[in-house]
Amino acid sequence: MMSGVTSGTGSASCRFAHYFVVCGLDTETGLEPEELAGESFEQSPLRRSFKSKVLAHYPESTDRSPFNRDAVNMLCMPHGLSFRSQVDGREHHFHSFTVAQDDGTRSYGFVHTYYEAVTSAQITTAMQTLHQMHHVEHYSTSSSSSSSPSTSSTDSLVSSLDELDADSLAARPLSACLGCVAGSFQPARDTLYASKALCLLTPLPFLHAARHFLSQLHQAVTSHTAPPLPLESYIHNILYEVPVPPPGRSLRFHGVQGPIVCQQPGPEELPLGDYPLGEAFSLLGVENMVRLLTSVLLETQVLLYSQDYQRLMTVAEGITNLLFPFQWQHVYLPILPVPLHHLLDAPVPYLMGIQRKDFSQCSTLDLSHEANLCFVDIDNHRVDPPEDLPLFPDQPELIQELNEVLLRFGLQPHGGATTNPAPAAPPCLSSLVLEDLMEDRRNGNLGGEELAVLERLQALARRCGEGGVEGGKTLGRAFQEEEEELNAAKMNVQLREVFAGRFAAIFGRYEEFVIHSAPDLESWLGNRDGTSNFDKGSFLSAQPAPHLHFLSWFLETAMFSSFLDSKVLSRWADQEPLQRVFDGRLEREHLYDTFEDDPGNRRYRKCSVLHKSAQAMERRLLKADHTAIHPHLLDMRIGQGRHQQGCFPRLQADVLAQGHNTNKWSSRNTRRSDIKRPVTTETTSGLGNDQREYSPGRRSLHQSKLLDPSPSAVTQIQRGFVEGLLSECRLKTRRMLMERMGKESVELGQGEASITGLQENTLIHSLCDLLERTWGHGLLLKQGRSALWSHLLHCQANGEKMEPPSPAESPVSNGLESMRLEEGLAPPKGSFVQDMRFVQTMSESLSEVGRARAWIHLSLEKKVLSQHLKLLLANQNLIRQLYKPHAFLLCEEEREQFLFHLLSLNTVDYLCFTRTFISISIPYRVVITPMKKLSIAMTISNPWVCVSGELGDSGVRQIPKNTQEIFFQCQNLGRLSTLQLGQENSGLLAKCLVDCVIVHNEITGHTYRFPCGRWLGKGVGDGSLERVLIGQLVSPRGEEESGRWTGTPPEQGSPLQSGHMGGLGSLGRSNSNNRLSSVQVQEEMREAVNNLVKHFHKAEQERGNLTALLCGEEGLVRSLEQFLLHGFKSSRLFQRSVFIWDFVEKVVVSMETADQMGDLRGSTELCDSLCHYANAINASPRNIGKEGKFQLLVCLGVRDQLLPQWLPLLAESHLTARLYEESALVQDRAAVNSLSRILHTLHEFPITLETALIKGVDL
Repeated sequence: MMSGVTSGTGSASCRFAHYFVVCGLDTETGLEPEELAGESFEQSPLRRSFKSKVLAHYPESTDRSPFNRDAVNMLCMPHGLSFRSQVDGREHHFHSFTVAQDDGTRSYGFVHTYYEAVTSAQITTAMQTLHQMHHVEHYSTSSSSSSSPSTSSTDSLVSSLDELDADSLAARPLSACLGCVAGSFQPARDTLYASKALCLLTPLPFLHAARHFLSQLHQAVTSHTAPPLPLESYIHNILYEVPVPPPGRSLRFHGVQGPIVCQQPGPEELPLGDYPLGEAFSLLGVENMVRLLTSVLLETQVLLYSQDYQRLMTVAEGITNLLFPFQWQHVYLPILPVPLHHLLDAPVPYLMGIQRKDFSQCSTLDLSHEANLCFVDIDNHRVDPPEDLPLFPDQPELIQELNEVLLRFGLQPHGGATTNPAPAAPPCLSSLVLEDLMEDRRNGNLGGEELAVLERLQALARRCGEGGVEGGKTLGRAFQEEEEELNAAKMNVQLREVFAGRFAAIFGRYEEFVIHSAPDLESWLGNRDGTSNFDKGSFLSAQPAPHLHFLSWFLETAMFSSFLDSKVLSRWADQEPLQRVFDGRLEREHLYDTFEDDPGNRRYRKCSVLHKSAQAMERRLLKADHTAIHPHLLDMRIGQGRHQQGCFPRLQADVLAQGHNTNKWSSRNTRRSDIKRPVTTETTSGLGNDQREYSPGRRSLHQSKLLDPSPSAVTQIQRGFVEGLLSECRLKTRRMLMERMGKESVELGQGEASITGLQENTLIHSLCDLLERTWGHGLLLKQGRSALWSHLLHCQANGEKMEPPSPAESPVSNGLESMRLEEGLAPPKGSFVQDMRFVQTMSESLSEVGRARAWIHLSLEKKVLSQHLKLLLANQNLIRQLYKPHAFLLCEEEREQFLFHLLSLNTVDYLCFTRTFISISIPYRVVITPMKKLSIAMTISNPWVCVSGELGDSGVRQIPKNTQEIFFQCQNLGRLSTLQLGQENSGLLAKCLVDCVIVHNEITGHTYRFPCGRWLGKGVGDGSLERVLIGQLVSPRGEEESGRWTGTPPEQGSPLQSGHMGGLGSLGRSNSNNRLSSVQVQEEMREAVNNLVKHFHKAEQERGNLTALLCGEEGLVRSLEQFLLHGFKSSRLFQRSVFIWDFVEKVVVSMETADQMGDLRGSTELCDSLCHYANAINASPRNIGKEGKFQLLVCLGVRDQLLPQWLPLLAESHLTARLYEESALVQDRAAVNSLSRILHTLHEFPITLETALIKGVDL
């Protein structure tokens, strides 16, 4: 394929470069110190920073990308203007930067900085004066060191200059001049050099091409001989005549001293990424890079730290290129100039980089936000991620695959390599013929004989090694550099393909979970906040369990929300390029059916397109598809363009101001892009998703404002941060309420409107992050990594009493609290100080961030988070001491609204503290409440309790004599589920009718009520000496919750008594049961089984209490009891209660007798199993009564999948016809068979019973 000649003249959107900029010393304004550089005047003037200026930029401006003079100047010289003398090192260096526009697009700047001799006498004189003042200041300081310290004015400093002559200054030893490394500066003796930056601004990251062009430009300036054409010709050529290569094509254009090749990936390939990923992996290591990528994906605050600006850009651009198909949505400043260091205080996710000063340590940085900060020390090859950062899915396998890619290209995967290659040696003009020959070889323009000659020359050059033309580049060196660049480009593509393959595997079926609820674009935008685009619960339930921690966090990020918004918007507008590429890849994967049917158990698959992607890149780089117009002479004035070695000339502005449009293809392509762009830009800028609404780069702030260091712009930026925090708080609290009380929660089966486990932890973690960022905004005095915990410690150090001491601080309960517990009410909540003291004593291993999160979890669970924070903010004098005036905590109106949004969380129940901190010790208080209506005396002999929860049980705890309550401390039991209440067998006199048992968590304030309503004692009720009770969380009714309770409905409790002293399963309730029709009884039975089925169909972390579904008020045991009581004949002789267990025992005895007589009908194995279980329950040492025995038989039968087979045995017994009426359900064969089939559906689920239910039964 022959290369075509193209031109880029015309629209800026199609040109290779938008601007050429020169920054440096403005001799007219003179030397202005860079006050924001934070440097000391003790340093030598040659080591200080001064303000730089944009000396020239061409063209003046473009429609698409207006020129931001201040921003470009700061980013070209982030640390300001610097000076050197002839004895100092003056190495030239290269770095790049990026500037984000308000519409979200980016442009890239590439800067070549070198030192140029200062020819202005005014500047050299000013530098000499600064040096003399510097020497005098230190001479005065050292001579007056024995006296009291004093500050001298500028006038006295000038008078000292008059008193000291040059000889006295020169005679002074250099060691006496603190901070003066280079000694004095004398214009007659020394040459002064000032830094100058040549910058190229491009719309795409053409790193290598721009670097080669600027390097050649600088080499032409420093060369002894003049270049073939004036520099204006080359600059005009790259600004107006070199186009952006078409997608999937490469382009060759000419620099000052040789050809340069750039390329652009095809429409189905990964987007352009020219920054060397291999260098980033070598600097940090594979494991650190994966850890850094995880932090970026979860949108933590990422701060890069290095002495080299280009390393900052390499790591930042490399990590954002690995995000495909997602995009970073927040503040992005890989190089943060010194005047913009106030942005380190930003309370939002960011990715920023700052330069390490000489010999400085990261510990010297004063960062207000560290709780959610990922600190990357590039020079020391270290990544410090936030606490509790989850692992990336399949991280060990991913690291292994990345190691294999790096090893194929000869790189060590462990990191620590200082990959900072020296700039390429300049090719001398005599070697340009060889360059052209190589260029022809790449383009296929050489014949067979010529190609053979060139190959022999190449082999000869390689054998000769570096021996070639002096000062130039040998042919071998040229081929070596070409091969290195090609390998780096291929490695870039392969590393990115590995991560793209990972995201394709994780989100391969994401479209199945996208919710398209809006009929048109207008309605979707109008109801954006109230709709959800993605079924997160269903998506997570289909993922492997080890991936859930990471994915649950990632689904809440702004980049995922933006990705989904683009997917929904693609119904009405053109699809985003990145998403189009990603969806196209997924479609091809679906065609070949490479996705596994069960994503929850998928195996790790290595990327299969590495070689193919690298081949496409290699073809473009080895054979250019297009050639741009060569630089040519321009219509310039006579005398312009004169070459002066080492000095960049003043360019002729009129010939660089504009170009002439000669490229029809580029203008046509521009018009086509103009049609698409407004649709997506305007639409996405109006989105109000949870994250984007407060993202500074999207709505609250404009990116152009971030680069403005003026006081008014800084004030506006900080105001935007305040508004963003308030908006984020509103959206987060609303999201938490919707998840708890929305329609998904109503479908949980028991009316329990709650989410648990993973999703709840994710939402609360994001709330903790928000509070940390809010308390870190504008912080002046930082004492640790957690700004919130530091504030708490300040309050504690000041000895303030936030509120009166709470009675709950004492383990000995007073009479008022006991009365509240007996009434089933929660006692008053603990105090602010008490909660903090408990968190401080929880564990020594907890960090400051961990203690702050524990305090937030505890306050949220106790429904006092807003109240505690209000107390914390009451001392405004302390806040003014700790915070800057623009801090969020000093904005009264926003602060009050913030607390109001947090107060809304009191309307739902959380167990976040209980379920998160499972290893701590918790004090519990248990109170036994007898039935008040009973007037006769009641006594209990040596009563005991055993409390069980989802995390374990307390063990048997003896209740002291003559009391009805006990206080004990044990490891956190989690959410309480059952309670065993018993007493010793002390005859017929020890009996009590227990109404309920109350258990109070002294730390979280939660109160659980365990209803009983039964006798405990011999000779009364069913004669039970032990009860297993099912608990329910008492709805809070404190002062702040007065009025109707709107929170989460209580959990299932123990079956309640209908005012009768009989027990569950007794004929004492037969009259009330008979009121239920057979249809109602069957319906309740089906509902009980259906609740169990729904329980097991939920994600494991979403399931409730299984014991409540089995033994609770509407559980399986009570429903089956109603079924067996229906139509039972009750003689009620002497008012004695008859229990279902009596009927079961009679059937068992009948079966055993028939078996002995040989008259047993039916399956002998089934009959034996029923008899074996019943006898084992009777033989148990526990005296659980007839109710407990029937409950235990049902639970064991369900667990061992025998209950559906036992029911027909009971129905077919000859005793059934004698004890039941003909209309009884148990005598209806169809009803019994239907019930057996319903119970048979439970066989597919693994049912695990609590130890409290089955303890003591030996099967």
